[in-house]
Amino acid sequence: MLKLQKSGGVARVTLDRPEIRNAFDDALIAALTKALRELDADDKVRAVVLAGNGPAFCAGGDLNWMKRMAGYGYDQNLSDAQALADLMKTIDRMRKPTIARVHGPAYAGGVGLVAACDIAVGVPEAKFCLSEAKIGLSPATISPYVVRAMGERMARRYFLSAEVFDGIEAHRIGLLSHVSPSEKLDGEIDEILRNLMAGGPQSMAKIKDLIRFVASGTVDDAMIADTAKRIAEIRATPEGKEGVASFLEKRKPSWHK
Repeated sequence: MLKLQKSGGVARVTLDRPEIRNAFDDALIAALTKALRELDADDKVRAVVLAGNGPAFCAGGDLNWMKRMAGYGYDQNLSDAQALADLMKTIDRMRKPTIARVHGPAYAGGVGLVAACDIAVGVPEAKFCLSEAKIGLSPATISPYVVRAMGERMARRYFLSAEVFDGIEAHRIGLLSHVSPSEKLDGEIDEILRNLMAGGPQSMAKIKDLIRFVASGTVDDAMIADTAKRIAEIRATPEGKEGVASFLEKRKPSWHK
């Protein structure tokens, strides 16, 4: 169901249901949420890469799971939807940087996984589709992350039309951070990881929180005051002091192995 590898401060979590294109059901959602929360609590893990085994990244919902959902009442549907919403929130709010490795198709909820990660690197031939409208549903639980990634205007098009688009278009509209030929995909992700590992672990967590705060508000006096408070606080931390000292002494900081 899931493969987990840890090496050099990087955890690689791979969806491992290639026979059904890594489609998820309630069991996979629970397992992935649990794994990501444990990785977030592991101080030895500095960054997380989310990938898929086989030809697809993630095809969205498992058909057997959807058949079961068809018989659910409102309360069961709400509980089921909340679990997926919690998974997306878990990815989005991890203290560690996250990278989606999109080597193949990402449909429906799979697009949500891509959008919830901090960075998404994919191949030009990857296919994306927000297909919910075609079966009379809505991409509700993934919408906060997808709309944030591609913007309202493009979300209106692709949520409503359920068109299939490729990695070039996904990059153009902001869903992918970077597009890479398949033979260079892992090398370019490794280069991003090298840069991430040079940053302070506590700094990364605070930067992610800063981005969420600034992106969701208005640039007013309260926000400006808050940003000043944040930099003052981080300068006083052991990590902040070590970072400045290492810069002035022209050496690598203690966290950069």
